[in-house]
Amino acid sequence: MRMRPTLSWTPPEGLPPGTTDLEPVAEVLGAGGVLVLSGAGLSTESGIPAYRGEGGSLGRHTPMTYQDFVSGPAARRRYWARSHLGRRTFRRARPNAGHRAVAAFGRHGLLSGVITQNVDGLHQAAGSAGVVELHGSLERVVCLSCDAVVSRHALALRLEAANPGFAPVAAALNPDGDADLTDEQVADFRVVPCEACGGVLKPDVVFFGENVPPQRVAHCRGLVAGAASLLVLGSSLTVMSGLRFVREAARAGKPVLIVNRDPTRGDGLAVTRVAVPLGAALTAVAGRLAVPVGDAR
Repeated sequence: MRMRPTLSWTPPEGLPPGTTDLEPVAEVLGAGGVLVLSGAGLSTESGIPAYRGEGGSLGRHTPMTYQDFVSGPAARRRYWARSHLGRRTFRRARPNAGHRAVAAFGRHGLLSGVITQNVDGLHQAAGSAGVVELHGSLERVVCLSCDAVVSRHALALRLEAANPGFAPVAAALNPDGDADLTDEQVADFRVVPCEACGGVLKPDVVFFGENVPPQRVAHCRGLVAGAASLLVLGSSLTVMSGLRFVREAARAGKPVLIVNRDPTRGDGLAVTRVAVPLGAALTAVAGRLAVPVGDAR
């Protein structure tokens, strides 16, 4: 069964309120064995918008679903035109203090792993090792016919050659690297096929309405089972792909802590939700634990 898109969520009455107390986060990190689950909110300080919350892109933009993408050439032309332009801005994003703090915690042996719902590669750019990209990466492209995988850079060069001078002005950038363009702006964009078989190319990311590969889910479940606690950073947990790991950790009696400005679907299962900007929060925790975060790379 395909995962149905969940584009919005309204917090029910009675959720525990957020706090500014970072002590529980410092305590679990100090004890080690922490599994980090990060979402789009961790990258907003790098200039990449989140889907939800104040200023979230869902207020003006509906992400393309897998079903839309495979529906025909017009949808794919719209996607690749917008994504090709958006990537130019997306790739200029740099890790922020939150990413650097997570990398520092990892270097100091406090983490058992990092799972990210983000497709921006900023954890790795900050120096985190062994990051599990739950929803894939924008830097890879896969053929839907022959399963060939190529780099996004290689595809970008082909798209540049097929669309010389393509440089429309976008209204905004979205969390998936998609730039807001009108139908008129993308009408003449040329999409290129797989060089190996002529098939349809798709970014190696999990679209709304698409399943996370089962082997990746199994790997993440193993990480949850082996962790002492789960620390959620910047995720509303609206989609089941991340929420299921919170539920599994809670069922196993492992502490779940959330750092997110807005309420999340996991708040009722968490020890605490800290409603403090992530960069400042994680930098402060690192200071309490005498973990040097370092400068931007």
